[in-house]
Amino acid sequence: MTKAAARHILVETEEVCLDLKSQIEGGKDFAEIAAEFSACPSGSSGGALGEFEPGQMVEEFDTVVFSAELNTVLGPVKTQFGYHLIEITSRED
Repeated sequence: MTKAAARHILVETEEVCLDLKSQIEGGKDFAEIAAEFSACPSGSSGGALGEFEPGQMVEEFDTVVFSAELNTVLGPVKTQFGYHLIEITSRED
């Protein structure tokens, strides 16, 4: 059964999302940025979402998590909740 683990940062605007992505790519810690800026309760745990299967997250999120490269900061990904930066930490097919 396919499953993945990921962490994410959820913010209201694409502009903020891009700024945070630049900070992470410049060496800032993903988990610290998530704790400070993410609007999702998972921010308090560094953005970690644990393991999940296809269909458990909104479609736009699932599409990225189950097809993109692992251990890379991806996004902005727009969903009904806002803009996400996503890092896929593991995936099993």
